[in-house]
Amino acid sequence: MSKANQKIVPHLWYDKEAKEAAEFYASIFPDSKITDVTTIHNTPSGDSDIVSFELWGQKFKAISAGPYFKINPSISFIVNFDPSRETNAREKIDEVWNKLSEGGTALMPLDQYPFSERFGWIQDKFGLSWQLMLTNPEGEERPTIVPSLLFVGDNCGNAEAAINFYLSVFKNAKQGQIARYPKGMEPDKEGTIMFADFCIENLWISAMDSAHEHKFSFNEAISFIVYCDTQEEIDYFWEKLSAVPQAEQCGWLKDQFGISWQVVPSEMDKMMSKGTPEQLERVTKAFLKMKKFDLAELQKAYKG
Repeated sequence: MSKANQKIVPHLWYDKEAKEAAEFYASIFPDSKITDVTTIHNTPSGDSDIVSFELWGQKFKAISAGPYFKINPSISFIVNFDPSRETNAREKIDEVWNKLSEGGTALMPLDQYPFSERFGWIQDKFGLSWQLMLTNPEGEERPTIVPSLLFVGDNCGNAEAAINFYLSVFKNAKQGQIARYPKGMEPDKEGTIMFADFCIENLWISAMDSAHEHKFSFNEAISFIVYCDTQEEIDYFWEKLSAVPQAEQCGWLKDQFGISWQVVPSEMDKMMSKGTPEQLERVTKAFLKMKKFDLAELQKAYKG
């Protein structure tokens, strides 16, 4: 079930491995494919591959743009293996686990846990982490792949505020389930978020607080693209989401919780994948100068 016009798309930043990583994931998950590879030239990181792909019907984008940001487990992807949807869900979870384990590191071994009959958290050889879960079909249905935000360090305790903030920014939004830490789960504080999820623009995202010692926090390596049809929409999301002026660059911004977003005109993908090399060069040159994207300027550069 490909979401034809997914408005929010997770974006992965690699040094050089975007294509290799996308091919690896597409070979592991069902209903997956690479839909486009475009190379842009003369960026600050030299030549960059931009890869669009789908995993189990969920759209992703990746870029090879130099060793500036390293993917870490502060944002991971929950993969729901639902026995009511997948005939052999249990075999499938083991098979995917084994493939992702190749060169990877288990963060929580594949095993039985109080919240799931079969669950494991794995960081693959590219540094991306996945929470594979055999889901209880009794629960409310969720998509197969759900990005998961982990609020740690100084950010711990902010999961609920972040969810409420995103629900207020995006028009098409709803709160899902919410479970809080009970007493006696130290260092986790009673009442903070053990697990919650919410849906913005048809993308389910989960969030949790963790007071345990973690050596990572949100960075630009995993971001979310918001596709906008008009300049008004670009202005709206830019104004609402951007909280760190020095992080504003080429359509990228950082919000008050340290999560990176890219506010991008919907047309841009078409320009980048269908344009001639000259058009691509002009658009790239134009957008490298921008902080917030100016749709009219980009269209002008494209037309030449």
